[in-house]
Amino acid sequence: MDVSKRPSRNKLNDLDPKTWIKFQKSWFIHNPPPRKKDVLRHPAKFPETLAQEFIEFFTKRGELILDPMAGTGSALIAALHSGRNCFGVELNPFYASIAQNIIEQEIALLGEAAQGLNCQVVEGDALKMSAIAAEFGIGTVNYVITSPPYWNMLRARGAETQQKRRQTPELDVYYSDDPNDLGNIDDYAIFLNTLTEIYANLKPILNPGAYLTIIVKNVKRGGKIYPLAWDLAQRLSQIYALKDEKIWCQDDIRLAPYGFGNAWVSNTFHHYCLQFRNE
Repeated sequence: MDVSKRPSRNKLNDLDPKTWIKFQKSWFIHNPPPRKKDVLRHPAKFPETLAQEFIEFFTKRGELILDPMAGTGSALIAALHSGRNCFGVELNPFYASIAQNIIEQEIALLGEAAQGLNCQVVEGDALKMSAIAAEFGIGTVNYVITSPPYWNMLRARGAETQQKRRQTPELDVYYSDDPNDLGNIDDYAIFLNTLTEIYANLKPILNPGAYLTIIVKNVKRGGKIYPLAWDLAQRLSQIYALKDEKIWCQDDIRLAPYGFGNAWVSNTFHHYCLQFRNE
C-alpha cells in the first residue's frame, strides 16, 4: 500500500510519510561527525545529528524535550534545531556550564528560527527530577531522550580510546569524582537499581503516551558481559511499555585484535536505542 496516498492525521510528528517509513527501520548506521572543540572534554558525548532524528520522529514542533543527564547538551541542541523547547539536568557543573554556553550560542545563530523557544540546562541530580521540575516550573514533558553512563565503563583502563585521552590532560577520561555520579558506582546491581529509579521517577511529569528513548550499550568487564541494555529494558518494562529497539551501528571504528589466538572477544560497535511509552 502506498502510504503517501493514504489520507490520515499525523498525531505524533510533523514528518511526511516517506520519512516516517524510513525511520522505522530497526537498525541504522550513524558515524558521528568530528566534535567541536568546546565539547571535546566530555568523554562520552552522543551526536546531535542522531538525537535530532529521534526528536523529530517522536514530537511535534513546539513540544517539550527532556534530557535528565544532559552532559554538554547534545539532545538540547538537537531540540533547538528541530524547533522544540527543551530542558536538561546535568550533575557535573562544568558540563552544565558548557551546555548552557552552547545553547546561548545556538539560539543566537538560529535567530528567528529559535524565536519563542525555551531551552535551559541546570546543575542537579537526576534522582531529584521531580523537585527540579517543580522548582523551575517545568510542565508535562512530551519526550525524553538520554544516554546514561554505561556503568563504570569509562574507569576501565584497557579501553584504547581512554588510553589516548589520558595523553591529553585537558580531556576528561571519566565524568567526575562525584560519589553521586552513576559512572562511579562499582557494584552493577546498585548501578542498575539507581538508573531504573531515575527513569521511573520521570513518570509523573511525562504526558500520557509520551515516549522515552534511552541509548545504552551492553558492557564487557572482567572477561564477561553485563547485559545493561537488556537488564534496563526488563526493569523499565514494568513501569513503561517497552515498544521497540533500534540498533545504532558505527562502522568507522578500527578493529582491535582482542583475545587474538586465545579467546573470542568481539569488537562492539553498536548501541541499543530502547523505546518506551508512558501508558
